[in-house]
Amino acid sequence: MKLKSVCAALAAFGVVAPAHAVLVTNTTDASTLVNAIIGPGITVVGTPTLTFDTVLPAGTFTGGATSVGFESGIVLTTGTTACVPGPNNQGGCGASGTSTRLTFNFTSTTGQLFFNYVFGSEEYTQFVGSQFNDTFSLLLNGTNIALLPGGGGAVSINNVNCTTNSAFYRNNVAPGSGESNNTCPSLGLDVQYDGLTTVLTATANLQPGTNTFEFFITDQGDAILDSGVFIQGASFAATPPPNGGSVPEPGSLALASLGLLAGAGLLRRRKLS
Repeated sequence: MKLKSVCAALAAFGVVAPAHAVLVTNTTDASTLVNAIIGPGITVVGTPTLTFDTVLPAGTFTGGATSVGFESGIVLTTGTTACVPGPNNQGGCGASGTSTRLTFNFTSTTGQLFFNYVFGSEEYTQFVGSQFNDTFSLLLNGTNIALLPGGGGAVSINNVNCTTNSAFYRNNVAPGSGESNNTCPSLGLDVQYDGLTTVLTATANLQPGTNTFEFFITDQGDAILDSGVFIQGASFAATPPPNGGSVPEPGSLALASLGLLAGAGLLRRRKLS
């Protein structure tokens, strides 16, 4: 079992907005979420749906350029959007929800699909290699396209971390925190999640006519610590999005905050014996 430290900022209002952090505007309106990510050449068919089992599972966001890797978009979580904005100063943030799913039908003018995304989690780094391996899927007509470039396998905590496919991983756990598997430098990102992927680009060829897409993120093992998936605004498109699969260089990621995070590292969660 893991020590649970629920975020103190569970919002009573629709906005989570710590100073100098990602600004999340909570919404459970599926059409609002889908419209925020639709780009050129894509037409939504019918009415999108959002299924969830917690209070604040999703929202739109701005201010993510130097932390998420793109300025704006949407975020879907396994629990609460209160676990998104930084700094990373919680001993472990989560809510009691287990999954969120955004589903919609669409057509493409080119027969292709592209979009940028980032996966982040509070399960990093301590629970790498464990059964607590929160997962997400980008399901195109039922097939997961959340895959690393070059045949690197599915994007997950156990497959993207400090030691496995590390080129696609960004660590956000302070040095000296005492967490296991914390073997790479922290970038001091201004988000709460302990680790995130780099910006990845999903690509796919479509079947003729209408296709179905599902963004699905779920807890694995328990529902204590949260994970989230970010999708770049207006990048769900029929042509490649600008700056696909890129992320700011470490030098631009406010590395001066590492000293502050080292102190906050004393708050990292521990497993109960």
